[in-house]
Amino acid sequence: MMLLHSLIKEHMEVVGSDGGHVGKVDHVLGEEIELARLDRSSGFKHHYIPMTWVDHIDNDRVWLNMTGQAATTAWREKH
Repeated sequence: MMLLHSLIKEHMEVVGSDGGHVGKVDHVLGEEIELARLDRSSGFKHHYIPMTWVDHIDNDRVWLNMTGQAATTAWREKH
């Protein structure tokens, strides 16, 4: 899993298994990816997704092992 950490860079697009836009990477924080809050799809708030959701990385995209809608329903929001 540490290999994935090193491949994920700021501003990479995060997409669901269906290609649906989830957000853009702000930071990798331990075992979570913090999504940029300036992304309209995130509602201008930071959201967090676990590294366990990452399926693979290619062409500057982080692909998840679930659909975009499932990810945005299940992500964690910072309060």
